[in-house]
Amino acid sequence: MIKQQKFADLGGANHGWLNAKHHFSFANYHNPEKMSHGELLVINDDRIAPHTGFDTHPHKDMEIITYVRKGAITHKDNKGNEGRTTAGNIQVMSAGTGILHSENNLEDEETNIYQIWIKPKTTGIKPDWDMAEFPKEPTSKSLTLLVSGDNKSPLKINQDARIYAGRLNKGDEITHNIIGKAYILISEGTINVSGNEANKGDGLAVSEEKLVKLDALSDAELLIIEVPGKENAR
Repeated sequence: MIKQQKFADLGGANHGWLNAKHHFSFANYHNPEKMSHGELLVINDDRIAPHTGFDTHPHKDMEIITYVRKGAITHKDNKGNEGRTTAGNIQVMSAGTGILHSENNLEDEETNIYQIWIKPKTTGIKPDWDMAEFPKEPTSKSLTLLVSGDNKSPLKINQDARIYAGRLNKGDEITHNIIGKAYILISEGTINVSGNEANKGDGLAVSEEKLVKLDALSDAELLIIEVPGKENAR
């Protein structure tokens, strides 16, 4: 089953400095039909005004992944981690026993990020933070595994989950095999996902499917987030 969410139909809030769209219920946006997708709890499509950001705040026992689509985000935490993640790159943070951090747009332009929260496999681990590059060259074969819980990717999280990413040229067709549940984010262009035409900003929740067929109707970019379903989460 594939359930598509169009960008125009997403919930959200505009705080002036932050214009946020929520794929699932978050903060003051509550929709009982959009609570989570397996262990995937949050996907926010955030636009952050120049020289603003999220002041220092706490997190605990959560896997937080940020993909920077435009601009840059500067991270600083109380564990000594600090870094600037630029457009086309991704960062991960395992909050574990607890961490204080800030995320600021120190640039002269708007920053656009996907912020993804995944429930951890185990609680009480040592907090950690890391970053890596998003694949730059288009693929005609398979998406790149960027994040996983099994040390087979550049970035590690505390969950049996995987995040794949890639760019496709118009006319390219690839097949992606799925383990568990998946959520597909179209970050650029238009892609036909197993018969569902999806545009920039759209999301597709995939359940009980072993694969999806991806047909790029334009030059495009996407992320696929695979997580255990609640029935097989640990």
